[in-house]
Amino acid sequence: MSSSQVAVLGECVADAFVSEGASPGEPGGASRGELTLRVLPGGSPANTAVALSRLGTSTRFLGRISRDSFGAQFRAHLGASGVDLTGCVTAGEPSTLAVATLDESGQAVYTFYAEGSADWQWTAAELTAERLGDVSCLHTGSLALVRAPGAGVVEELLAGAAARATVSIDPNVRAGFVDLAVYRERMPRWCALADIVKLSDDDLEQIHPGEPVERVCDAWHTAGARLIVITRGSRGAIVSLDGERATVPAPPTDVVDTVGAGDSFTAGLLHRLHTSGLLGGRLGDLDLDRATDAAAFAARVAALTCSVAGANPPWARDLTGGTARPGG
Repeated sequence: MSSSQVAVLGECVADAFVSEGASPGEPGGASRGELTLRVLPGGSPANTAVALSRLGTSTRFLGRISRDSFGAQFRAHLGASGVDLTGCVTAGEPSTLAVATLDESGQAVYTFYAEGSADWQWTAAELTAERLGDVSCLHTGSLALVRAPGAGVVEELLAGAAARATVSIDPNVRAGFVDLAVYRERMPRWCALADIVKLSDDDLEQIHPGEPVERVCDAWHTAGARLIVITRGSRGAIVSLDGERATVPAPPTDVVDTVGAGDSFTAGLLHRLHTSGLLGGRLGDLDLDRATDAAAFAARVAALTCSVAGANPPWARDLTGGTARPGG
């Protein structure tokens, strides 16, 4: 087993949900004309870091965390889960806010308030190899990988890290915030940098609508990515390793919502590969059976996250039982 850390680079986002409870005019309820929001710490990379650390992998988070009240919430949340924050920058810009609406299936749709926020302002002087440290894997993705001015600096760090660490990317497509053409243009470049690419079937459909999964995976393998995992919600996941493919089922679970489930899947995948001693290079010892095992473990982690409200991933102790657990 590798003893080095896994690093996660990206954004922290204040996820604001319409608060459930008393109606306007009732005791404890909002006044008429008001909307009460419940703000929880989120952001795909931050969620992944929390989930990884809770599973027992030593995790280093690289983020630009604001000095504002949301930033204090992020630090407390990450720290309480054991995430190493020494790679973070304390930023003067405000935190990113995302207002979430849940549909009937528990899927969140986000409206982002992110102009000039802290997460995207990385400079080359800040995001150095020294800040990254000695890690076996660097995972990134989501908005930090596409938002200027920091996106180019993030890609430069990935290119430098690839010589000594496994690189993992989750594009986590946000079509309402970033033009889909950006993802189509950059995916081949990201696959050239990455050893692992994980994305949802919804992400894939937005980037390459109507194209067969096999064709897209093969193109991305040709570009450079060895392991591609596509999550499909209740239908499990597709695992593609150098063109060999397998599927894993999703464990049955009573879904409260799906917030953070994809991030928990990523964490479960990386944790299993890490504890199997497979991270730290180009995945040279990985075969399809081991990749499928890692994805099956990741599906369990994601199912547990779906069984409680919000991005509240399980701890290692929760994996010793079934897929239902109390929240908190």
